[in-house]
Amino acid sequence: MNRDYQRIADALNFIDAHHQEQPTLDEVAAHLGMSPHHFHRMFVRYCGVTPKQFLQILTVNAAKQWLQESTSVDESAEHVGLSTGSRLFDHFVTIDAITPGEFKTQGKGLCFYWGHASTTFGEMFIAWTDKGIHRLSFIETDTSWQEELSALKLQWPAAECIHDNPHAQQHINQIENKQAIPLRLWVKGSNFQIKVWQGLLNIPTGHICSYQNLAKHIGRPSAARAVGSAIGSNPIAWLIPCHRVIQATGAIGGYRWQPTRKKILLAKEHWQIAQSGEKKITKGK
Repeated sequence: MNRDYQRIADALNFIDAHHQEQPTLDEVAAHLGMSPHHFHRMFVRYCGVTPKQFLQILTVNAAKQWLQESTSVDESAEHVGLSTGSRLFDHFVTIDAITPGEFKTQGKGLCFYWGHASTTFGEMFIAWTDKGIHRLSFIETDTSWQEELSALKLQWPAAECIHDNPHAQQHINQIENKQAIPLRLWVKGSNFQIKVWQGLLNIPTGHICSYQNLAKHIGRPSAARAVGSAIGSNPIAWLIPCHRVIQATGAIGGYRWQPTRKKILLAKEHWQIAQSGEKKITKGK
């Protein structure tokens, strides 16, 4: 894993564990064995906010306030429109579901390209075909990409798999730089899972949503627990923004690719919206 990212993850865990004491910049830097100046610069580069701003943005009380002031997912999307590069990027992401016939062939005649690449938020594994991006996962260990590849081959035993790190890095760069080009996602899931994942795409950059209100948004108000399960099985990190869903209590909640990374993604998106000059952020219920 990227060493600087791991330091930031350690810093966030330390801030979380000591948030009631409101740790100072010097205290967090000392915990990491870094100078305050160096730590501050690194933190802003990764999170887009200062350590103090991050503590303010992602405390439970702040998250509760977000939800109390929020509008519906649809209304939030309307408020944001396409006025920022980030939202324009979101607009270019579409989901196509694998058909039963395609799955039945077990990938016969299909070619998957795959690779792993670096991002600000850590290493990622990506697999794609000419139909679209099929898998996108953060890599937690040096062998995680091998586990991802094995899972891909197990699901599609008759498919050809070609290693292509250069193009993997290009795809990742397009995602991280939010280049507004059409991005197709080609995923396998039940009708309900696809509906949840499409609902996630309707949560604008920098906004958050509770599990309960996402369930209402997709027309299944009593299915919050099932919505949580569908979010947990999301095969496309980052692009299908499951990191934008938090608990109704305001707690940030879990994340398939580590809660610390979820907090960094949310802080970065909050900062992007603030930088765009838009009105105070509103959050989708």
